[in-house]
This record gives sequence, C-alpha cells and structure tokens, in this order.
Amino acid sequence: MDANRGQNGIQMLLAAEQEAQHIVNAARTAKMARLKQAKEEAEKEIAEFRAQMEAEFQRKIEQSSGDSGANVKRLEQETDIKINHLKTEASRISHDVVQMLLRHVTTVRN
Repeated sequence: MDANRGQNGIQMLLAAEQEAQHIVNAARTAKMARLKQAKEEAEKEIAEFRAQMEAEFQRKIEQSSGDSGANVKRLEQETDIKINHLKTEASRISHDVVQMLLRHVTTVRN
C-alpha cells in the first residue's frame, strides 16, 4: 500500500509537471502572439506617420516652388525700381560732380 501510494504520488507529480509545462508553453505562445501584434501595430503607426510626414514635406515643396515664380517677378520689379532710382540720382547730381571734379583738376596748389 505504501508502494502504491508512492507510485500515485509520483504520477501526480508527473501530471502536475506536465500541466505546468502546458501552462508555461501557453503563456509563452500568448506572449509571442502579443509581441507580434505589438510589432505589427508599431509598423503600421510608423508607416502612417511616415506617410503623413511625406505628405507634409511634399506640400511644403509645392508651396515653396509655386512661389518661386512670384519671387522672381517680385525681385525683378524691386531690381528695376532700384536701378531707376540710381539712374535718377545719378542724373540729378552728375552736374555737381562734374563741376567739383573740374574745380579740383583746374585748381593749382603750390
């Protein structure tokens, strides 16, 4: 009877060990499934974020390149205005500059 009881105890321990092994395997499988799901969700979020950033980048490029024609026209207009201003100022003071140069050239110093 003691041998029978010992045999039953060993059988119970083996059964408990197998059950524990199944529980550990199930937990390991569930953990791996959660990790895989988390990785897929992270990759999806990264792809969405990358697409959003790319769209914003393309929008900024379109805005800046679309304005380049307007910028060129504006710069040409500003340049023309400055050139005309310089010509006007030069014609306004050219007579005075010529007179000053003639006075300095024709003045004799000892």
